Amino acid sequence: MSLRTLLGASILLRITLLFYGLYQDSTSPLKYTDIDYYVFTDASRYLLTNSNNASISTPYSRETYRYTPLLAWLLLPTALNPQFLFFSFGKIIFSAADVLAGWLIHLILTNGGMDRRTAGLFAGIWLVNPMVATISTRGSSEGLLGVLVVGIVWAVLRRRVVLAGVLVGLATHFKIYPVIYAPAIVWWLESEGGGRGEKESKNGWLEKAMGFVNRERVTFGAWALGTFVGLNVWMYKLYADPFLQHTYLHHLSRVDHRHNFSPYNTLLHLTSSPMGHSSTPFASIPFFPQLLLSGLVIPLAFAKHDLPATMFAQTFAFVSFNKVCTSQYFMWYIVLLPFYLPGSVLLRRPWLGGVALVLWVVSQAAWLQQGYELEFLGKSTFVPGLWAASLVFFAVNVWLLGVIVGDIPQRGKSRGKVNKVE
Repeated sequence: MSLRTLLGASILLRITLLFYGLYQDSTSPLKYTDIDYYVFTDASRYLLTNSNNASISTPYSRETYRYTPLLAWLLLPTALNPQFLFFSFGKIIFSAADVLAGWLIHLILTNGGMDRRTAGLFAGIWLVNPMVATISTRGSSEGLLGVLVVGIVWAVLRRRVVLAGVLVGLATHFKIYPVIYAPAIVWWLESEGGGRGEKESKNGWLEKAMGFVNRERVTFGAWALGTFVGLNVWMYKLYADPFLQHTYLHHLSRVDHRHNFSPYNTLLHLTSSPMGHSSTPFASIPFFPQLLLSGLVIPLAFAKHDLPATMFAQTFAFVSFNKVCTSQYFMWYIVLLPFYLPGSVLLRRPWLGGVALVLWVVSQAAWLQQGYELEFLGKSTFVPGLWAASLVFFAVNVWLLGVIVGDIPQRGKSRGKVNKVE
């Protein structure tokens, strides 16, 4: 399948789902549109409706809006006319971001020496993935993060450090998790071309520390931090404390438990109860192992072997250990999967790849079955059903993470041999 055909198929898939969503929303009590999309569009409507009253002209007037105001600004056309394409404007933007991310994936793979046909196969993991297309056409904004993250990969590999810094700062402002990529990128940006090309210094620790600081690392750090701080200062001047509280501080004490695959699910449910204890101390504890693993250990251990694959492993670890883990979060690492799979042990040993896929799908399905009984049939499946299913899904993800990080140093060598054969 040529790139043009692949992009055409991905666009047709999303158009079909968009129109199907309109049909289901108008005929079924079970809506196709994600509840978050109504939150986004309501926030935009507050901005437009209350534009003459500065005291209430804020997207945070919409209860449960926990995002940057940039998202509400982007979706302002949805507030002009709630009918048909105007209401679907945000879904179209998110779907277009999906397609752009897929095109960038193909570009990165071919720039790395992969033939166009093989690159199309791996890019198709994202472009014609029904799960990805459904999530974006339902109104989830994860596609925007997807194209920003793939843009970061492209910019770093092309050594466009200014652009990479701006994209990291923008992506981190949009959602905080891309900050984990900064240590990996800084560690990868050696003085002599990245990877393991830089000669080991025999000097003392001071000389090594001074040698660590090079122009590219300083440039990247300055632009990333400057973009992130600049956007936050701008938003704070416009929206003051509600911006900080809802966009960032809320996540420290967040206790969302609905549709949450995390093993913390049951504890979050108990602490969110009016009879429960204060959730803030517990809600902050999961950040420590999560950030230590995804933001420090994995990038320092593997970034110089293979940066895109390391970013995939970081994201997989971040989502797996996050206290809130929903289906939308899987898109965070699926968009990076095409960079890990070529030459990976999951393809070198097809039986292992098959087992990994089956376990991931079946353990997720087991959780969904328990969640369906809880939310649609009214059965109390919290313990042991839902809790046990969460533990099993977490165990499968931890095992997969072990396979991935153990494979990163080897997959680069194997991929190099495969590319030479091709």
